[in-house]
Amino acid sequence: MPASSSAPTVSLPLDEAGSAAAASSRRWADTALTALTPMIWGSTYLVTTEWLPPERPFTAACIRTLPAGLALLLWQGHRLPRGAWPRLLLLGILNIGLFQALLFAAAYRLPGGIAAILGATMPLLVLGLTWIFDQRRPPLLALGAGLTAVLGMAAIFAGPATSNLDPVGLLAAAGGTVCLALGTYLTGRTAAGTPAVPLLTSTGWQLTFSGLLLAPAAWWLEAPIAELQVTHIVGYTYLCLAGALLSYPLWFRGIRRLSASAVSALGLLSPLTALVLGWLVLGQAFSPTQLAGMTIVLAAIFTLQWALRPQR
Repeated sequence: MPASSSAPTVSLPLDEAGSAAAASSRRWADTALTALTPMIWGSTYLVTTEWLPPERPFTAACIRTLPAGLALLLWQGHRLPRGAWPRLLLLGILNIGLFQALLFAAAYRLPGGIAAILGATMPLLVLGLTWIFDQRRPPLLALGAGLTAVLGMAAIFAGPATSNLDPVGLLAAAGGTVCLALGTYLTGRTAAGTPAVPLLTSTGWQLTFSGLLLAPAAWWLEAPIAELQVTHIVGYTYLCLAGALLSYPLWFRGIRRLSASAVSALGLLSPLTALVLGWLVLGQAFSPTQLAGMTIVLAAIFTLQWALRPQR
């Protein structure tokens, strides 16, 4: 009898501990899978400068998004529940179409590092939106890690080139960051409200809407490509398949499974990946300050994931 009566008190905590460990393992696996998206996006600069024709950013953005969106709709099905398309139109504009337009506008007017520094504020913006509209106060550890990430990114990219900056470029970079932060927050908030829309269908419509938004800009503002080379085809194919068809479903899946705040922190991996690829492929060197900044940003990303994990 003593041994029998003690069994429940031993097995129940062990079951709870095992369940918590399994949930934690699944969360970190989802985090690692979602992190592939900003790492893929970090290769965009290298692909654009080395494999694509110059001065055609809207053409590249349109080719990346529109074929991927149409492919997802043909594969997954194009029907939407009544009332779902306005939300997906808004999310597609914020997450992809308008964000990319502002991003490319900033790229023409600002050094790339400035956009990275402003983009590093995105986790803080999403935390602020969650605090204001959802009444969920972020942990102090998350706020501190978000601020540390901005300082680390400034250590990597700030320099003499950051003086006498174009105000229009600054507004475009800041607007793009706010746009993506708002889109990420709304994606997390509306995902529970649109359970009838499958992930791939939702992603396909967002990519299609954004591609249709970018197509007129590419048509009116950029000259047609005079000669399409093999490297151009390879570059555009990579941007479409990896940069949109694979990455955006992973990004939106991560928002559904983790949280908008946690996923926004993973976006900090994009400029770090661009730096590493520049070192591996282009032979660019790191300064000690840049190495220290990269270490700080990586530590901040891990701390944000830890601080924003679900509490039991």
